[in-house]
Amino acid sequence: MGVVRDLLTRSRRPVKNSLGARSDLFASDFVLESSTESKRARSASEVFVTGLLVQGTHSMHAAILDHVTKTFAQHVAVDDLSLEIPQGSVYGFIGPNGAGKTTSIRMIMNILLPDEGRVEVLGKPAGGGVMDRIGYLPEERGMYRKMKVQDLISFYGQLKGMRSSEIRPRITNWLDRMGLTEWRTKKVEELSKGMQQKIQFIATVIHDPELVILDEPFSGLDPVNTETLTEIVLSLREEKKTVIFSTHVMEQAEKLCDNVFMICKGKKMLDGSIEEIRQQFSEDTFDLYGEGNVQALESLAGVRGIRDLGGRVEVFLERGADSQAVLQSILPHYRIRRCELRAPDLHDIFIRVAGEEGAEGLETAA
Repeated sequence: MGVVRDLLTRSRRPVKNSLGARSDLFASDFVLESSTESKRARSASEVFVTGLLVQGTHSMHAAILDHVTKTFAQHVAVDDLSLEIPQGSVYGFIGPNGAGKTTSIRMIMNILLPDEGRVEVLGKPAGGGVMDRIGYLPEERGMYRKMKVQDLISFYGQLKGMRSSEIRPRITNWLDRMGLTEWRTKKVEELSKGMQQKIQFIATVIHDPELVILDEPFSGLDPVNTETLTEIVLSLREEKKTVIFSTHVMEQAEKLCDNVFMICKGKKMLDGSIEEIRQQFSEDTFDLYGEGNVQALESLAGVRGIRDLGGRVEVFLERGADSQAVLQSILPHYRIRRCELRAPDLHDIFIRVAGEEGAEGLETAA
């Protein structure tokens, strides 16, 4: 464990990233001010946090981004973004690669500083003494490959202020849940890529954080490990944790998220619950079963596009189009045996709001 102590001592130093943003990722300066008098004078729902009165902290948002903009030279990575992420939800950042998801997450983590706007995390300014209450799995994976698995996880737990006596039983529990018990004393470099990703996830949540941030957590995982991680994310929701995760795979977002925010080229396209978003576009798509001149349907007024799937044709309507009028115009070209109006999936919705070009890089399945 000497190597752990040495790494812990060196890693406690504040660091600067390549852009000069100061990142005190391991600060432990969360302070509660209270006294016998204040306890009598104030209700239980009022707590003084570093001098600021927070009313009813149980209803606090896990994170707030208020008109945030971030640029790199002439490139606007995030453009006037506002979000309120409720506590206890699984919140998806979805969009194609390069859309601005990771930049948004790094501003929540205080790794990057916004050029404009305000970021608040767990009721305090980003980076303001709440980092020990957050678990962060970055998109770029990185571990000390020469360390043993149990020592590596213990190291990350100590960075978050845990005692060794607390960490050991949690390591046992998490390795068992992940099916990695027999690898406990192996060096990280002896594990497969998928195993290493699971170990890094354990290191992310070993300190039982209130807020868990996962940047493309399913990238590179096989179907079995993807399902394992999916079940664990769902269990975190049952424990009332807040989970933010980014993905460009729409199927994952639909399966896991309570709420999603869609971003494309740095701009927010949509924000809300999965159900609200799908209902908003519920009259934009219907499925036709029958036979006829499918290609003729694409040029009809009110039709944005079609997808011929053999025995079924998906018809996508333009915003504001009258679905009954479109159906009437279809009849001369296509004999309909059955028609089903349906809520589109997230991939179809993203294409609807961002266009085909904006949605390049999205995936519909893991």
